[in-house]
Amino acid sequence: MLTIDHEKVCYLIIKAREFDAKMDPEVPDPGDNPTDDGDSEILFDFPDDPTALEVRACLESLNEDEACEVLALVWLGGDYGFDTWKSALTAAREDTESRRPEALMQIPLLGDYLEEGLAQLGISCEDVEMDHL
Repeated sequence: MLTIDHEKVCYLIIKAREFDAKMDPEVPDPGDNPTDDGDSEILFDFPDDPTALEVRACLESLNEDEACEVLALVWLGGDYGFDTWKSALTAAREDTESRRPEALMQIPLLGDYLEEGLAQLGISCEDVEMDHL
């Protein structure tokens, strides 16, 4: 059913959640002492943010079949009106625009939708998440 390695999807879920948690910086160029800010800068979304680069790199590394499956998982796990894997995958194969990395990175809750899509297929990321903590 799912041909993409589930560990790759789980990695994407972890990184997408880190990316989703980002917020606008309180100051554009802090340059202050990191010990004074309580490490809150990690949550700020700066233009050169490595988390965004990691998500983009992961999405860009997907071949066409994998990108289709990622988009289908998002649609299956989100509120997109697809109730079966087959219908979501068929629609994802036809929609080249929505599976571009830029389009996928614009989806709020990307990580949550991917995880729910996997769950609907009976796949869990619990074993993978423990390896990345």
